Amino acid sequence: MNKKIKTIAIIGARSGSKGIKDKNIRPLLGKPLMTWIIEAAKKAKLVNRVLVSTDSSKYAEIAKKYGAEVPFLRPKEIAQDFSTDLEYVKHALDWLKKNEGCIPDIVLRLVPTAPLQLPEDIDACIKILLEDSETDSAMVVTEAKQHPQKAFKISKDGKYLLPFIEEKNVSPKPRQTLEKAYFRANVIATRYKIIQKMNSLLGKKIGYYIIPQERAVDIDSENDFKLAEILLKERLSQR
Repeated sequence: MNKKIKTIAIIGARSGSKGIKDKNIRPLLGKPLMTWIIEAAKKAKLVNRVLVSTDSSKYAEIAKKYGAEVPFLRPKEIAQDFSTDLEYVKHALDWLKKNEGCIPDIVLRLVPTAPLQLPEDIDACIKILLEDSETDSAMVVTEAKQHPQKAFKISKDGKYLLPFIEEKNVSPKPRQTLEKAYFRANVIATRYKIIQKMNSLLGKKIGYYIIPQERAVDIDSENDFKLAEILLKERLSQR
């Protein structure tokens, strides 16, 4: 890696999860959930620093124990249910610039709910930006399990199903006839200048790195925890 290129990973781990209490520190195979992505980021060859942005001193101590930096606590006003990732990333970058004079070239936005991401997934996104100066950001994606064109919504009167994507012919179509669709798998690498100039984590030109669905598990329910545990046990058994 070019030593002049500075890359900082910022992991957002707020404490106010409503669906599963303290989800981000709930044990998964004996370790707090967020430590899996901390360890992946620390093992990534192209990441210089790993920070955790949290509003909880308890979460901060756990993050530090597993090797992440927590130089500040996130303000409560940007640690709410509807707070955006951009808010905590910009807060972290502003803090680093003001208190350390640190301005990275590439910023990674990572989440604690993606325990199966590998260090090479993270490095792959960074490489895309290093190798193509015109790309604003790069994202890890996985192919959609259900195609968006097969999605429905409920009508305003609550009586009927309507196609989520408006189209004239709503008859079922074979999966093979549909153009492939992809969903974000929770690693985003962005140029610092794009975040500042465009107020965006993505910009306009978004690169991509495709991973299999089993590495893209995003924990949001009890079933997700069970699935992640099965997949992690399988991975560890193969080492």
